[in-house]
Amino acid sequence: MHKLCFFVPQSHLETVKSAVFATGAGRYENYDSCCWQTSGQGQFRPLDGSDPFIGKQGEVETVNELKVEMICEDVCLEAAIAALRASHPYEEPAFETWPVRIS
Repeated sequence: MHKLCFFVPQSHLETVKSAVFATGAGRYENYDSCCWQTSGQGQFRPLDGSDPFIGKQGEVETVNELKVEMICEDVCLEAAIAALRASHPYEEPAFETWPVRIS
């Protein structure tokens, strides 16, 4: 089992979650679409060669985003990451995964 964590602007929250859930992520025993989400503020500066969804090259941008965390079985992790990348509005969505033990 893995934990998948990603950051997404409010405008695309449900679209990205639905795409990731469709791969089987967020399932636990007799439940699906399980996640934890918290709001916060992301910061970045688009560099030369970037194509930002929000912001301008060379300028620091802050965006209200949500941090979404969910569990994901090993067999669907790659599909969940692919769905995240395909549905996310950012050129380079920020995400992380790490192994977890569910007992």
